[in-house]
Amino acid sequence: MELQAIRYAAMVSAMTFERAVSIHKTFLRTLGKTEVDAEAAILEFLGWDEPDEENFGADVRILLVAEGFGRELTTAVLWLRERDIDIRCVRLHPYSDNGNRFVDVQQIIPLPEANDYQVQLKAKGQASRSVRLARDTSRLKFWAGIAALAKERGTRHANRKPGPRTWFNGSSGIRGLSYVYGITQHQSTVELYIDRRGSAEENRDIFEQIAAHKHEINALFGDELIYAPLDDKRACRIKYQFDEGGYRSDESTWPDLQRKMVDAMTRLETALQPVLDDLKI
Repeated sequence: MELQAIRYAAMVSAMTFERAVSIHKTFLRTLGKTEVDAEAAILEFLGWDEPDEENFGADVRILLVAEGFGRELTTAVLWLRERDIDIRCVRLHPYSDNGNRFVDVQQIIPLPEANDYQVQLKAKGQASRSVRLARDTSRLKFWAGIAALAKERGTRHANRKPGPRTWFNGSSGIRGLSYVYGITQHQSTVELYIDRRGSAEENRDIFEQIAAHKHEINALFGDELIYAPLDDKRACRIKYQFDEGGYRSDESTWPDLQRKMVDAMTRLETALQPVLDDLKI
């Protein structure tokens, strides 16, 4: 039932207003209602004063009417509703009383008392998806700029494919040690991320071997690095932080920030390499 209804909805969504009027006129003729104005009836149903070809069929509503609905069908309907398809189930229960016939009509999906709440949830969900899409698109665009610079300079991130995440990593050549670009709305980082996925003790030992040379490393880097053992996590990190920019910054400022980040990553690798070469792991 639901698949046939979806096919009909798809057909209607592709119709022009003029075509819909023609089909409805033919339908009215089969009912012998030649006096009914098909165009006026459709306009009244849509709540329009005049035809609007551009918006006709942009959204459709699917109404399933039956005496009963099985679990598979209701599951499918609920799944479609979660994906913003306006589909409803109405149950008809006929009965007779002293020779009179009646039909009990009940909307069961969505329940009338829950409809307003579900509409609010739908609006909230759509807004959240829009925010996530804008955020992911922005981050992906930012990382594309980093990747282009890395390719231009031939650094280790040159052949890495960026994604929409908050980080963009590249291997150091040592298992579990990665050079990572990080970004939030208003901050950016370059870092060595230590996580060999063995144990926190192993990661802490590597971190301490590196941190023991922090004065030489900072001198080679040319600035103070942040040495973060991350006591509440398995991993450790050594990073440099930019507080003046993130993916929510004006895009006109991105190129300058991206150059600073790639420069900092190059200096970080140069400063850490002598220590990484001598690690006892």
